[in-house]
Amino acid sequence: MKFRLFLIIFLVFLVSFFVWQGMYLPKDLASTENKLFSVERGQNIFKIAENLEKEGLIKNKFLFDFYVITKGMSKKLQAGEYYLSPSMSIIGITKKIISGEVAKIEVTIPEGFTIKQIEERLNLNLPGADLEGFLFPDTYQFSYGVSAEEIIRKMLDNFDKKLSPYRNEISGAGLTLFDVITMASLLEKEVKTKEEKEIVSGIFWKRIKGGIPLDSCATIAYILGGGNWSFEEMRKEIAKGKEIDSPYNTYKYLGLPLGPICNPGLESILASIYSKDSEYWYYLSTPEGETIFSKTLEEHNIAQAKYLK
Repeated sequence: MKFRLFLIIFLVFLVSFFVWQGMYLPKDLASTENKLFSVERGQNIFKIAENLEKEGLIKNKFLFDFYVITKGMSKKLQAGEYYLSPSMSIIGITKKIISGEVAKIEVTIPEGFTIKQIEERLNLNLPGADLEGFLFPDTYQFSYGVSAEEIIRKMLDNFDKKLSPYRNEISGAGLTLFDVITMASLLEKEVKTKEEKEIVSGIFWKRIKGGIPLDSCATIAYILGGGNWSFEEMRKEIAKGKEIDSPYNTYKYLGLPLGPICNPGLESILASIYSKDSEYWYYLSTPEGETIFSKTLEEHNIAQAKYLK
């Protein structure tokens, strides 16, 4: 009788120890491997456990089932893509899937990217070409399998958040948001520094009021689809493109182009709003990236002869 009791106690101990170590101890504590594990929408606990075992992430699928069911969490497991490791315990894996802590991809969209360039970086098509200029450049984290619509929503929300403090300034200056962003997109492509952007912004707004063409090379580059041109190649392409009949051609048509030519950053947007008055009416960029400002057409022609031989 005592032996039987001892045997029962011993078996209970063994089972408890097996269950404990199966749930609390990972399959491979020393593992540094991270696997992307998918929990599909509508997938039940038994299929999830089976896949975890098949992927070598847990020792035993039944222990996963036992833990989740006894804790009453079987309906709390969330669909998504998760980074999991054999160095994680069943409890750790369960917590991650219940919390919805899905795997993220980090993507940086630089200032001045066009929608086409954003699509190439994300490797997907974004609906809505009319959103050019309003997809705010920034570093974003997206979950795996994110839809194009979700990406656009996040970038537009970021745009609204960044522009919110300045909306009254824009309307108070008698400007429309669309015009501000269109101007900012030109500044983003034309010059580099904050001060240069503010001066060129002043030149452009002054030219618009005076009925003088903006003569923005960046708009011609946009019409031609850009390209990884050298400085000389760019000059040749721009020279040919000046005669293209397009509402984006600021050599042929007065005022701003039809719309933004890229997605500008906040610095360019603020330069568009807070332009700097100056005596300058012209400017050019040298092959070395320096911006030369001129007060008269004569000065500008001399600068062209000197720097753009």
